[in-house]
Amino acid sequence: MRLLEYPLGKGVRAFSTFRGDVCPDDPYSSFNITHYCGDNPAHVAECRRMLCAELRIPDERLLLPHQIHSDRVLVIDPTFGEVFPEFRQSILPDADALVTTLPGLCIGVSTADCVPVLLYDGSNRIAAAVHAGWRGAVQHIVAKTLSAMQRAGADPTRTVAVIGPGIGLESFEVGEEVVEAFLDAGFPPCILSRAWPKPHIDLQGACAWQLEQAGVPLRNIRSAGIDTFAEHHRFFSARRLGIHSGRIFTGILMKPAR
Repeated sequence: MRLLEYPLGKGVRAFSTFRGDVCPDDPYSSFNITHYCGDNPAHVAECRRMLCAELRIPDERLLLPHQIHSDRVLVIDPTFGEVFPEFRQSILPDADALVTTLPGLCIGVSTADCVPVLLYDGSNRIAAAVHAGWRGAVQHIVAKTLSAMQRAGADPTRTVAVIGPGIGLESFEVGEEVVEAFLDAGFPPCILSRAWPKPHIDLQGACAWQLEQAGVPLRNIRSAGIDTFAEHHRFFSARRLGIHSGRIFTGILMKPAR
């Protein structure tokens, strides 16, 4: 197991998982913790065990929602268990972004071409993880996650963000209906390219634009600069492997204060 680590500040660990040693005939090879993409449950459980051991947390403190390409943001705070008394990792409510104020809890999202975004306000100790496919991006899920962080006490001007591995502009061919959806939602034309026979969308750029529009300074926005479609041997890509394949996990863990 290898992790792509992001330096977001003291007291926090932020990362994305690599595929690992890839078997060409196995679209789930080799590291996958996403339990709802058709992988062998025993393999998923073993991968979770390895990641939790690396992070030094128990399994129940590794949280991954069931993602539905929505704009739903869940806030995991001390009251969460009261709102959802039946809460267990396996039945975390449907959502595409998580926000937490709790240290010792790793929140994250799974992707395979969609764009993962991590957010961290180190001054106020608030973290978030966002799954932004094109449908979520059009619904402004990144900006809505920042709004949820603000309600929890975060300051966008002190928030740092990282855009993790996702499909790049050169690889993301779309139909005209997707172009219209972005333009109708207020995105600038610069996220669109017609340099190819069919239009392409800069999904990572769309996420960065949302962050800046929501008040995150441009100097605080970082990108892994990875196109998952082009680098499918290192990172899962549903466009390359099909939807029945593994997923990248991009997570953030605030360490308990000493």
